[in-house]
Amino acid sequence: MVTLNEIQKFLEPRKMAIAGASRNLKKFGGVVFKELREKGFELYPINPNAEEIQGVKCYKSVDEIPKDVMHLLILTSKEETEVVALAAVKKGIKMIWIQQKSETPEVIKTIEKAGIPLIYNKCIMMFATPVKGFHGFHRFLAKSFGGYPKLVYSEN
Repeated sequence: MVTLNEIQKFLEPRKMAIAGASRNLKKFGGVVFKELREKGFELYPINPNAEEIQGVKCYKSVDEIPKDVMHLLILTSKEETEVVALAAVKKGIKMIWIQQKSETPEVIKTIEKAGIPLIYNKCIMMFATPVKGFHGFHRFLAKSFGGYPKLVYSEN
């Protein structure tokens, strides 16, 4: 079960690479990239078919992103997610978020086996502040009906 603590830890640096970022603002990868930039996140788009996305230099693969980028958001199709995840494990990425509907059981096992904290089956747009519009309403519903992650407090 993903905790709110893990989600906050992923988002706190406000810096991440995004595999599956798109130049097309009608695609989810384009919308998420645009909205996260508008929210002040420092983003490193990964797309093998683009030189830049929304004026930001684009990287062809996880291998090419700067070494100080430690968090990775994966927005790719399930078929592409495994390749991206294996590259992330090899590179030493510290935290991975796989957007809901992009994960597979095999990818989850691979990342967990590598000991990398993983968030999946959650929409990043429900948590990246400020949350507004449709995602704000979705967040409200999740909180109202018990589907929102909880903060976990340590005993220490």
